Amino acid sequence: MAQQIELTSTVKESQLGQRLDQAAAELFSDFSRSRIKEWLLAGNMTVNGEVVTKARLKVMGGEEITVKAELEDEERWLAQDIPLDIVYEDDDLLVINKPRDFVVHPGAGTPDGTVLNALLFHYPNIAEVPRAGIVHRLDKDTTGLMVVAKTVPAQTRLVRALQKRKITREYEAVVVGRMTAGGMIEKPIGRHPNKRTLMAVHELGKDAVTHYRVAEHFRIHTRIRLRLETGRTHQIRVHMSYLQHPLVGDTAYGGRARIPKGASQELIDMIRGFDRQALHAAMLRFEHPITGETMEFHAPIPDDMIALSQALRDDERLMHEEEY
Repeated sequence: MAQQIELTSTVKESQLGQRLDQAAAELFSDFSRSRIKEWLLAGNMTVNGEVVTKARLKVMGGEEITVKAELEDEERWLAQDIPLDIVYEDDDLLVINKPRDFVVHPGAGTPDGTVLNALLFHYPNIAEVPRAGIVHRLDKDTTGLMVVAKTVPAQTRLVRALQKRKITREYEAVVVGRMTAGGMIEKPIGRHPNKRTLMAVHELGKDAVTHYRVAEHFRIHTRIRLRLETGRTHQIRVHMSYLQHPLVGDTAYGGRARIPKGASQELIDMIRGFDRQALHAAMLRFEHPITGETMEFHAPIPDDMIALSQALRDDERLMHEEEY
């Protein structure tokens, strides 16, 4: 069942002259500004006992604001007994290490079998939290760390922290081409004009910022670390492709595999057989939404990426030895 909530608060004198939606968002700060405005426009808010639906109404201070509304649940999704690799858990949140081949949220073509379905099984009460507590997503074949909220206040505050770029997310990747130095790419990302399932750098897209640094050089590949400022769909994959350094194994944005000249058959097979984008969410750092404590988590690099890097490293060493 959807959760019924009732919120009551009094407008502060310091809020004199504010718009009603702004004042209410400050008073009920456990909920997002957009959600407060939705409730207001839907007639779920009263001011001194009278229903008000005008967001631009100015407040004077001293008014009593009440909200009676329903928090939507995720009951339409199945609860499924799917194991989760839990890195950390407390009463307010959990951090998971997502494996490859695991979609985060049900959608077209993937009605179930997702992280969300698993969360509903292991934490039935999470159905009362928007999106079952999911704060940010990883692509199906991207591995690594995700934080999930177990309560509405935790979810609201984590989403707000993400929007304010206060959650640090670092990734490990192996890309095509020998990158000479790190840097920052600040290019907007929007829906691809021709391929509707893909994204692209587009001047009319949403702002997107990715920082990257070189971790290790190979002959015609590079291992890099990346840090996201924003969280657009496929952001790292799109930005690295735009730089003409697509991720190894990323057939959607990278095209054909590139093989170093004179490579061993083992390396050729490994590069051609790497069947996912070589991308892993390795580090996550944020302030706990309730206690304010700084928390930092690390997820070990998965075996397939370790093996890929080692094969490229061996190739680099062998070619260097042959030169001498």
